[in-house]
Amino acid sequence: MSRTMTMTVRISGALSDFVTANVSENGSYENISEYVRDLIRRDKERAEMEAFDRLKVELTLAFAAPEESYKPLTALEVIARNRA
Repeated sequence: MSRTMTMTVRISGALSDFVTANVSENGSYENISEYVRDLIRRDKERAEMEAFDRLKVELTLAFAAPEESYKPLTALEVIARNRA
């Protein structure tokens, strides 16, 4: 279930000026909330992309390993290994 969270953030100086420039009639955002939501979405996408890239590296290494290095495992062995 989704819930709404209210946050208070204090910024000043150059950061405040930067936000003001992005949230105005000439800026890209209509209000600060819209700007912050977009920043959070972009950060979430970046974190997901980093996780996906790590997975691709692991899969590339696994597929490059010689077949004789593979060992058959039961589902319970895989679960136990992943919990460690």
